[in-house]
Amino acid sequence: MNVKAYMAEVGRKAREASRAIAAATTGDKNRALLATAEALQASKAELMAANAEDLQAGRENGLDDALLDRLEITPAGFEGMIEGLRQVASLPDPCGEITDMSFRPSGIQLGKMRVPLGVVGIIYESRPNVTIDAASLCLKSGNATILRGGSEAFRSNQAIARCIAQGLAEAGLPESAVQIIETTDRAAVGELITMPEFVDVIVPRGGKGLIERISNDARVPVIKHLDGICHVYIDDKADLEKAFNIALNAKTHRYGVCNAMETLLVNAAVAPEILPRLAKAYGDKGVELRGCERTRAIIEAEVATEEDWATEYLAPVLSIRVVDDMAQAMDHIAQYSSGHTEAIVTEDYTRARQFLAQVDSSSVMVNASTRFADGFEYGLGAEIGISTDKIHARGPVGLEGLTSQKYVVFGDGHIRN
Repeated sequence: MNVKAYMAEVGRKAREASRAIAAATTGDKNRALLATAEALQASKAELMAANAEDLQAGRENGLDDALLDRLEITPAGFEGMIEGLRQVASLPDPCGEITDMSFRPSGIQLGKMRVPLGVVGIIYESRPNVTIDAASLCLKSGNATILRGGSEAFRSNQAIARCIAQGLAEAGLPESAVQIIETTDRAAVGELITMPEFVDVIVPRGGKGLIERISNDARVPVIKHLDGICHVYIDDKADLEKAFNIALNAKTHRYGVCNAMETLLVNAAVAPEILPRLAKAYGDKGVELRGCERTRAIIEAEVATEEDWATEYLAPVLSIRVVDDMAQAMDHIAQYSSGHTEAIVTEDYTRARQFLAQVDSSSVMVNASTRFADGFEYGLGAEIGISTDKIHARGPVGLEGLTSQKYVVFGDGHIRN
């Protein structure tokens, strides 16, 4: 395959399809989403068989447990894909919404209309569910999309692609509105991120190495996050039962995800009471603990190094630091956080408000697990990714994050004097 020529043709088709999708009615887009859900349901056996082949190949190729976890489509994950399509179909269509209408002194009326970005390129690793999430959100927000999944999920993604194509066709929309790259050649990524004439924005989802490469080499704007170094701080005014449950869930609910807690910060006043109980619970689940000197004086743990504080483990490993107060916890977060998600456990309203105001991350939580930092949990239907950038979109990127705004002006023969 001539990858350069192939990608140029994919880009051309996407640009052409983007105009048709931008003009599609909400009803047409919803029909495509629901028809895709039905096609998925009808093709469940085929999809699960394809996923099993990907998993077997992954094991043979030495994929680690975190990547295999992301790659697997469990029965619950399959139902989640279908539910995600239906939920996105039920969400309000952002396209065409006009806000901030006002009359100017000249007599014209001015507002802002929400519009699609155009063509969205998405590059991701392992998770086949991203194929459905990304396709559904781009479609509902009026965008064409080009999806380049990891080679380890190639069979799964191609099976999903057939269902999406069927859904688009049943709704009378161009199948090229959602294109899934049909080659595992890495050169396709290099072409995709350097086609500004065809692609309006790139969203990379994967490991830090992938995202750094995309960010450095792209000639197209990128919506991204590099790391998910998430913190939970247990305050001395915390309800310790809440603290125990939150700290356990944030780390052990799933390991290979970007919203899992990687560092636990504990106020010195409550550390002797809460840490032994947590250490036992973590030990029962096979979590390796690494701690500061004050932590290791209370529980058994390996020595935490400077590198540990700055590491996204994506594994059953946890760094623990005992701090004097919330100010020291926030200083630690400011130094080591990746800007993804942080949480405080406290019953002190004033401290909670201060934490919310001063911690500079895309999601900041009070008395809740960091695992809630997710588009589905936020009611976005799904997410196309998490953005830790501060321009355009921040946090889980759903429908609104895949649109922009343009000024619209209404007059009645007005001319400027």
